[in-house]
Amino acid sequence: MAEEDLKLDFDSANLYREEVFTDQKIGTIRQMTPVKSDGSHDQSRPLLFVGETSLMTPAGTLPINFRLEGPTLGDAAKQFSDAANKAIQDTMEQLRELRRQAASSIVVPDMSKGGMGGLGGGGKIQMP
Repeated sequence: MAEEDLKLDFDSANLYREEVFTDQKIGTIRQMTPVKSDGSHDQSRPLLFVGETSLMTPAGTLPINFRLEGPTLGDAAKQFSDAANKAIQDTMEQLRELRRQAASSIVVPDMSKGGMGGLGGGGKIQMP
């Protein structure tokens, strides 16, 4: 896609105010409060809660985000541990699957260039 084709439209009908709560140990809960375009609370839409924790990996910190169901912050906090553990297990399974796919990929030389690395065949030296 060319840069001139890129068009970003901000959805002013789907705005949320974000508040962050933390236990300063294992993660944060983001409370997403729906608001109207004037900033007032939009009572017609429910609060949303998103949990966040992170894993330390050999490649660095891996953020894990997951949805928390529940109408209140207290309900979201009660769900945090179970939801975080499930999200971590799902992420680990995805990483294992990516590893399996990478290990099973077969590299086939491009035969149109004469086989191995484009050197050609027949024992003759070929100039590019």
